[in-house]
Amino acid sequence: MPLRHARRDHARDQARPEPARIGGAMDRRDFLKMSFAASGGLVVSFSLPPIDALAQSAGKPALVPNELDSWIAVLPDGRVNAFFGKMDMGQGLDVAVAQIVAEELDVGFDKVSVLMGDTASSCNQGGASGSTGTSNGARLLRKAAAEARRVLVERAADRLGAPAAELRVEDGTVVSPRGKTTYAELVGGRYFHHQVQWNQQTGNPMDISVPAKPKPPAEYKVVGKPLARRDVAWKLYGTGEYVTDVRVPGMVHARVIRPPRAACSVRGVDESSIKGIRGARVVREKDFVAVVAPREWDAVRAAQQLKIDWHYDAKAFPAMDALHEHIRAAKAVKREEPVKQGDVEAALKASGVRVIEAEYEWPFQSHASMGPACALADVKADRCTVWTGSQKPHYTRDGVAKLLDMPPEKVRAVWVPGPGSYGRNDAGDAALDAAFLSRAVAKPVRVQGMRADGTAWDPKAPAAVHRARAALDASGKVIAYDFLAKGFSRQQIATNESNPADSLLGQALGLTPKGNQIYGTPGESYGFENKRLAWETIAPLVVAGCSPLRTSHLRDPVGPDIHFASEQFIDELAHAAGEDPVAFRLRYLTNPRHAAVVKAAAEKARWSSLGKGKGIAFADRNGTAVAVVAEVEVDRASGRIWAKRFTVAHDCGLVINPLTLRQTIEGNVVQGLSRTLF
Repeated sequence: MPLRHARRDHARDQARPEPARIGGAMDRRDFLKMSFAASGGLVVSFSLPPIDALAQSAGKPALVPNELDSWIAVLPDGRVNAFFGKMDMGQGLDVAVAQIVAEELDVGFDKVSVLMGDTASSCNQGGASGSTGTSNGARLLRKAAAEARRVLVERAADRLGAPAAELRVEDGTVVSPRGKTTYAELVGGRYFHHQVQWNQQTGNPMDISVPAKPKPPAEYKVVGKPLARRDVAWKLYGTGEYVTDVRVPGMVHARVIRPPRAACSVRGVDESSIKGIRGARVVREKDFVAVVAPREWDAVRAAQQLKIDWHYDAKAFPAMDALHEHIRAAKAVKREEPVKQGDVEAALKASGVRVIEAEYEWPFQSHASMGPACALADVKADRCTVWTGSQKPHYTRDGVAKLLDMPPEKVRAVWVPGPGSYGRNDAGDAALDAAFLSRAVAKPVRVQGMRADGTAWDPKAPAAVHRARAALDASGKVIAYDFLAKGFSRQQIATNESNPADSLLGQALGLTPKGNQIYGTPGESYGFENKRLAWETIAPLVVAGCSPLRTSHLRDPVGPDIHFASEQFIDELAHAAGEDPVAFRLRYLTNPRHAAVVKAAAEKARWSSLGKGKGIAFADRNGTAVAVVAEVEVDRASGRIWAKRFTVAHDCGLVINPLTLRQTIEGNVVQGLSRTLF
């Protein structure tokens, strides 16, 4: 494993102490120290300033959304830090944010660093969630940067004795006929002490208002350019740090021992079974069992050797081949009909119509992240710091604070890149486990799961059965459309770890998650005369105790399954009507943007000239319209499936960076293909 070199960059020092920014363009400063452990292993040692010091340093304004200093800082050399309350989970979001900030401030892109996910330096914008990184999160940085430019130009006008309207900004230098000054001279290394309007919301709904007007797109010089991502090199060559690399002095290693199956309870633990492992000890409370040791391999050995007497309910789950029959037969806990127009039942029963019906089964799915979850927590008497790969570190902070009965402002969560997730995987569970164990042993504790732990015990996407019905009249026109998604709620546990009851630790301690009964329906795209889109949820299989099938969000929560089912059914209807699948969609799509992407994908793929093995699908998600044409070959003798070519039309509005957008689309195709075939 190569040594990760940490260099101090004095030019980036500023009044605000810098949070832990792992990877990207910015080198960390004094708090990252490198050394080899006595065993020859790599140690990435963190020494962060305490929270109170951060709050009181150099007259720093409070970290609240209505302070401009909570969003933008100008360093003594004119470089800029943008503080972002969301995280980049692999799509290059930090590059897009840097482009937006550079554009609005009129500074070079290379001068902007985006610092993400440290609760001591960024506001709670909801973390990575809901595909809102740019549309919600970056919008606030755009406003803040525009306001910072306005304030700096006004201060420059006072200094230069010239009207603000006569000034222009060139790469951080304010120029007038009477002279010039720089952002660094105006505020570098100091605070703006300037307030903006805040809507008093946190998370994704957070917004600010400013007097400044952002630039119109016609004036863009940085936004829209295909600038390269900053994380590819360090990820490729292993020169950056992941959450698994974090070390602090005096830390110990832990492994949490999960039950062998669902709904287990602990009858007894034979601690003498690990007495031969030096320094290993057992931490147990109710049904939570973990082992702690000074050396990681000793913790692994102890977890393997510890004898536990488990009691379990053999009837926790139905047989796997009976899962979807269970869903069909189960009583609905909640039903909603987000779309209901016309009289669907009457149209389905009308004389002379042809009724088409289909059902689509969807299994539970794991995040199956590239590596196991890991976190490190250091609990002191009056404060706690936790390093986590969770994509929502502000909510991790809140959950740890509740677990420790500590004020949230005394808990600091520092995001460090992990193995990746789309929704809620087991990163938050690891963070709460680490905090609980650190308090128990009065030392910093690093928790890391084994590969099987993540696959078995991460939150799952819910299993479901989708039923679709439609009626066609004698001319082949669709006169009724009925779609029902029925399955386990997509929020048996919350989409973040802000409540310990929604963690494996909390459930092992006897806490029961409240859950939220919710599923979803396809996007409202096709203009059928009589239409009903509904969903129903059923009770979870395990309510009390730990379950490997607890459900939460995974990649566009339930978008893949409901759109798989609904678009498959659209193809069934096109076939029944004797129409081409593209022409059929264009006949019923009512939004011009939706029709445009279907046309674009079909034309680019040369749809009309393709032979067998072609398909098209459309979806709308949060205002982004997507159409995909797939060319597939199947060897009927062997069953081998060869996905030969995909053509994607993607309308997401203003494109900040066409290169990262293209890479994101390619990643979407690869992930969708893997979830379909494997």
